[in-house]
Amino acid sequence: MWSWRQRVARATALARADPRAAALLTQYAAILTAQASCYEALAARREHLSGSLDRDLSELRRPAADAFAAIATVAPARAVGDAPADASAIDALLREGWRAETMSFLARIVLQPYAEVLAVIARPIRAERGLHAPPERAACPFCGGPPQLAVLRTEAAASGGGRALLCATCSTTWPVGRIRCAHCGELDERRLGYFHTPEFDHQRVDACDTCRHYLKTVDLTRLGLAVPLVDEVASGALDIWAQQRRYTKVTPNLIGL
Repeated sequence: MWSWRQRVARATALARADPRAAALLTQYAAILTAQASCYEALAARREHLSGSLDRDLSELRRPAADAFAAIATVAPARAVGDAPADASAIDALLREGWRAETMSFLARIVLQPYAEVLAVIARPIRAERGLHAPPERAACPFCGGPPQLAVLRTEAAASGGGRALLCATCSTTWPVGRIRCAHCGELDERRLGYFHTPEFDHQRVDACDTCRHYLKTVDLTRLGLAVPLVDEVASGALDIWAQQRRYTKVTPNLIGL
């Protein structure tokens, strides 16, 4: 798992390296900074977290309000909208997001750090969230959330030829076969396609012609310095390529691509 500070540093470095994506990545770095502060506040109170959202809401309200205030000036107005400020509105937003496979932007701002703290302290939450994905669809073994992306790595312990999926909610990774659609479970190589461009040499699009879904793969064997969640955001051109061909992303990232 990559730390929040690593993510902020990577987004900042990529913003400096690519003038075309500088505005987007600078904005993303600011959002990650707010999430990092949320994570640190919750981690400092980890002994008070039960893994049951309803019981933990009292611990989440202040970090949530602080995070919403921090992103108010950097996040797109359409995404922030009227961010909740009072306790009951924050509670309602988080409850709805916790039990939704696809969370709203504001819910993800808080629930991603919360879920990651729970993953670190091993408070299993899959049953608590109550998500019920079809059996053929990939789902995080820890929280039940969908994958954000795939990672290729070289660890000898990794099964599936070194391919793992990374959860969009808690950032848990779990092994998966190299040839398998994360959305519908398709195994026929003739129905699975890949797109790669030298511009993003350590990334590719994995697309399925059976369900018309795709996700991106970050290849750490090509670039070990990559931070998958950040590098995936930085390669928005790959999303445009896939969506122009009428593929739907398994899980949109935090900025909506």
